[in-house]
Amino acid sequence: MSLAEPTPLAASSGPRLRARRAWLRLLGHRSFLAGIIVLALLAVIVVAGPSLAPADPLAINPINRLAPPGREYLMGTDHLGRDLLSRLLYGARYSVAVGLSAIAGGALIGWLVGAFSGYATGRAGIVLAGLIDTFLAFPMELIALAMVSIVGAGLHNVVAAISLAMWPRIARMARGEVLRVRELEYVEAARALGATTRRVIGRHILPNVLAPMIVALTFYVGSAILVEAALSFLGLGVPPPTPTWGNIANDGRKSLVTSPWAMMFSGAAVGLTVLSLNLVGDGLRDYFDPRLRVQR
Repeated sequence: MSLAEPTPLAASSGPRLRARRAWLRLLGHRSFLAGIIVLALLAVIVVAGPSLAPADPLAINPINRLAPPGREYLMGTDHLGRDLLSRLLYGARYSVAVGLSAIAGGALIGWLVGAFSGYATGRAGIVLAGLIDTFLAFPMELIALAMVSIVGAGLHNVVAAISLAMWPRIARMARGEVLRVRELEYVEAARALGATTRRVIGRHILPNVLAPMIVALTFYVGSAILVEAALSFLGLGVPPPTPTWGNIANDGRKSLVTSPWAMMFSGAAVGLTVLSLNLVGDGLRDYFDPRLRVQR
């Protein structure tokens, strides 16, 4: 074997070494590190929440209604005497599941429509671009609210409504990235060599727009959780007594002046989750954009 030839071990360790360096560089970003720690804790709560809950989140105890935080109830109770800590732990599973599911659906639709409208030329691209702009003319909260008002409240309906509200934002970004990448020389070379549209998009365009899409999706997950909380707060989200963070805040609104803890902890949970997602997205954006990394 020639000394110039890399050994199989060296060849296999190259990607691992690059991945390790990338991960260490991300962990060196303070915002990313703070956000990922909170999200890791949230993941533990989502997975092990039922095991960590000290009581049944649906158990009603009128004797202890609106009990303040203390030794028996660490976060107090709501207007029906239900343990708020247990409801928050269970609610994390529902709120996060709705946010992730809605973004998954919105990303799928948005990527397909945005990528095709950005790559296609002629009437098809113009029509799809007009469709995206039409949906973008309405606030996403209004779209979600209108759809839930039509089809009714419910877990699956809320996920569908938020997906419908989110996909135009994702499609706009996907279209812009595809418009940028499709004019690059290697894409034009692939087309000149006879590559099909599916191959050009899947092999040459998608990998090069994936990084900014991932960064954007971290922010959109937080937006989806906020929209779900807003719908539940208005009584149009996941129906009670299912303990989502929005439902808990809606229940606490009735006694906000006399018992602020009934609403305070659920609002803090939503705010902390959204902030953590934004911090992670900020770190990923700085990592993928060398210009921002140099500025820092």
